[in-house]
Amino acid sequence: MAARIAPLTKRKAWKALQAHYKKVRGLHLRKLFAEDPKRGERMTAKAAGIFLDYSKNRITDDTLALLLQLAKESGLRERIDAMFRGEKINITENRAVLHVALRAPRETSIVVDGENVVPHVHAVIEKMADFSNRVRSGVWKGHTGKRIRNVVNIGIGGSDLGPVMAYEALKHYSDRAMTFRFVSNIDGTDFAEAIRDLDPAETLLIVSSKTFTTLETMTNAHTARAWSLKGLGGDENSVAKHFVAVSTNAAEASKFGIDTANMFGFWDWVGGRYSMDSAIGLSTMLAIGPDQFRAMLDGFHQMDEHFREAPFERNLPVLMGLLTVWYNNFFGAQTVAVLPYEQYLKRFPAYLQQLTMESNGKHVTLDGTEVDYPTGPIYWGEPGTNGQHSFYQLIHQGTRLIPSDFIAFYKPLHPLGRHHDLLLANVFAQTEALAFGKTAEQVKTEGTPDWLVPHRVLEGNRPSNTILAERLTPETLGKLVALYEHCVFTQGTVWNIDSFDQWGVELGKTLAQRIIPELESKAAPNLGHDSSTNNLIRSYRKFKEAL
Repeated sequence: MAARIAPLTKRKAWKALQAHYKKVRGLHLRKLFAEDPKRGERMTAKAAGIFLDYSKNRITDDTLALLLQLAKESGLRERIDAMFRGEKINITENRAVLHVALRAPRETSIVVDGENVVPHVHAVIEKMADFSNRVRSGVWKGHTGKRIRNVVNIGIGGSDLGPVMAYEALKHYSDRAMTFRFVSNIDGTDFAEAIRDLDPAETLLIVSSKTFTTLETMTNAHTARAWSLKGLGGDENSVAKHFVAVSTNAAEASKFGIDTANMFGFWDWVGGRYSMDSAIGLSTMLAIGPDQFRAMLDGFHQMDEHFREAPFERNLPVLMGLLTVWYNNFFGAQTVAVLPYEQYLKRFPAYLQQLTMESNGKHVTLDGTEVDYPTGPIYWGEPGTNGQHSFYQLIHQGTRLIPSDFIAFYKPLHPLGRHHDLLLANVFAQTEALAFGKTAEQVKTEGTPDWLVPHRVLEGNRPSNTILAERLTPETLGKLVALYEHCVFTQGTVWNIDSFDQWGVELGKTLAQRIIPELESKAAPNLGHDSSTNNLIRSYRKFKEAL
């Protein structure tokens, strides 16, 4: 398919956008709103209970038409259809890209290599549900007969960021009689702090590693195994009552001591950063229960169907993806701020960092040609209103253009007095201030001395999206995650890159495996690295020897 698509900078719409950008780059949002009193009502879209106001972007109707034409010329419709059909659009790994199958209804058919994968997905969900119900009800007991009160998820990357984010986001719905912890970092502090106040007899540990060989995960898993055994009298039989696996490597899981009946699988067409609604979400299901987990899957599916079916001009992920391309490739914006005005979403920006940057941090096209344009921007953010007292100063008055996504909810999960009105007032005020700023004349009318006026001027014209939903529920969380998944897909399609591989993380892993024995060997190793790395290794060995 890629061979039929012209290189990005050769596409007619791209060239038209370059010429158009020169005409509109100086336009101010003040002028755009003054000339179109209905702009704030007109430039909105709604789907699956998610409302998007994109009117405070530096675009005209012509901009939008050209961006939509660019999507068409980039083959976005064809590539969406190919993904949903199960075609192997991850070309460097020869894999289908089917996170959408993880939340497809039971009656759906998505065929990969001649087999409908949807029944397999539902079989895993049912197995997870049965296990979760037994643990949550106390039917599943640990080695000593005590019920499980603590769950520790051991993973890294997509096997950690998704479950952590989902647990924090949906804590309102979780079983508060249970404690959930998450271990990912190979730094021993992470594990030590996670288990310091837990009773091994009441603790279930989930080892999340597709291959059961991931260095960080398996190092932490073996440390956890030793901790659990020590607390349970050293009986090897106890491992099967306190450890389960999310993996496809039955042999290694069994060798570890895990009963393979308690192994939950997933497939090579699920990328790690797209896996939070697969068996990787076992800790999420344990926390919120199978019914709420299925509600989350339904939210994902609703946004999937919107992305697949809606015309691009009303398609939320397409609009957001194209706006990111507009700022990244024409205005030179290097970052996107994601600002959830909901404390439960405090880990959402961190989750999006992997989703977006591991997906679109690529420097070659699908056919291996070096790109001559910027690809994935840096995503970052913190919950509001905390961020307002931290980095918003730079967004308002700094020298960098930072497009921002504001996420908020009409109804609070904790209706305490005036809190929610004040929270939403800040959302609306911030987007207004970013867009329209404060002119020198306005500052002067406040009686500000002339010398102070430049310091108090806010130039405005800082773009933002506002995303609103009724309230944060498991269903809504699924919609939000899928919204950004498909936004990433849209960007990657325009840039003609493979958003579903991650070769950039492999080299460091390989070199670490080479360095580990050089740090641990008793005899001085023969080092063959660069002079800096050799010196660092010798320095560390010298310090260890002195202990």
